[in-house]
Amino acid sequence: MAKALLISPSYFIFFIFFVFSYATIPVFGEEYSYVKTVDFEKMNLPKEKVTHFQLYWQDVVSGSNATSVTVIQPVNNSLPFFGMVNIIDNSLTVGPNLSSKTVGKAQGLYASTGQKESSLLMVMNFAFTDGKYNGSTFTVVGRNNVNAEVREMPIIGGSGLFRFARGYALASTYSSNDKGDATIEYNCYVIHY
Repeated sequence: MAKALLISPSYFIFFIFFVFSYATIPVFGEEYSYVKTVDFEKMNLPKEKVTHFQLYWQDVVSGSNATSVTVIQPVNNSLPFFGMVNIIDNSLTVGPNLSSKTVGKAQGLYASTGQKESSLLMVMNFAFTDGKYNGSTFTVVGRNNVNAEVREMPIIGGSGLFRFARGYALASTYSSNDKGDATIEYNCYVIHY
């Protein structure tokens, strides 16, 4: 008389899982057929370099030609204006005066995120319109502690001459007025190809 082979329930579950895990591989392979690994060496990218940009960010909130517009009003009208969101199309100039040569735009938004301190979430592209950088952008996203003398924010990417860009931006207030207009000096250190 032959002996019956007894399989414990845990072995049976393991066996079923093992069989079905192999059965699903082709399905996942087909699902991600649009993804391919790229050989970075074969992209023929030039050597990386670090470029320093010293620019002046012109935030004009007053008058008929405002470049920064509040689209969400703050929770209350006292500092630090928690909850306020501004959309920006600010000029980037080579000098601190608004009449200085414009070499690009800072386009994006900033939002007041501090309930007890003046801090902003900055989300903006530095879009260049001058010289060899015309049409290229890099992106700054980070926390801006407005009361600090120097604020550091990361550069997280870019386009055109700034593909694969990374780095950091240092912001410091150059001037501001009682209407809320401000000129901010940005020193940006961008690693790119």
